[in-house]
Amino acid sequence: MNEPRRIHALEVGPAVLDIMLGDITRLDVHAIVNAANRSLLGGGGVDGAIHRAAGPELLAECRTLGGCATGEAKITAGYRLKARHVIHAVGPIWSGGDRNEDQLLAACYRNAIALAARHGLASLAFPAISTGVYAFPPARAARIATGTVVSEIAARADAPGRIVFCCFSEESARLHSDALIDFGLG
Repeated sequence: MNEPRRIHALEVGPAVLDIMLGDITRLDVHAIVNAANRSLLGGGGVDGAIHRAAGPELLAECRTLGGCATGEAKITAGYRLKARHVIHAVGPIWSGGDRNEDQLLAACYRNAIALAARHGLASLAFPAISTGVYAFPPARAARIATGTVVSEIAARADAPGRIVFCCFSEESARLHSDALIDFGLG
């Protein structure tokens, strides 16, 4: 896939929110978020792409972390990526919506932003967590993602000044743009 391109941008308080279409591994930001599995040892989709682009050093570091619980996040170096860091967030597997999936997905975004803030990172890029093989309904996930990020920006003075939703498909980019419009932001 080509270099990511901006689809939509807006200012939310002191931060800039970007919706971009493309490969998250090509973004030059302080950290990209990996839609990781609980082992943190790589997998398919975004997770596999990040591990391949970062190189074997990422897997070696992930082996020292002891996995990660659903809804939580851990940080590593970015190795061969343009991004200096990878924040690994474990999203929920969709089970019909009655197993706290919404809350766990929101926790991924909150915890990733908290880690970025703790490490003084000024820019952060998210994929559409849990919408691939974990089968979270994409429109619902986009509303949760954008709503959580906007709330965190409003609540945290130390939140990154630029947050990107890096979407792999036109449909995902449209859903994220629509969600921001639904919140009156766009």
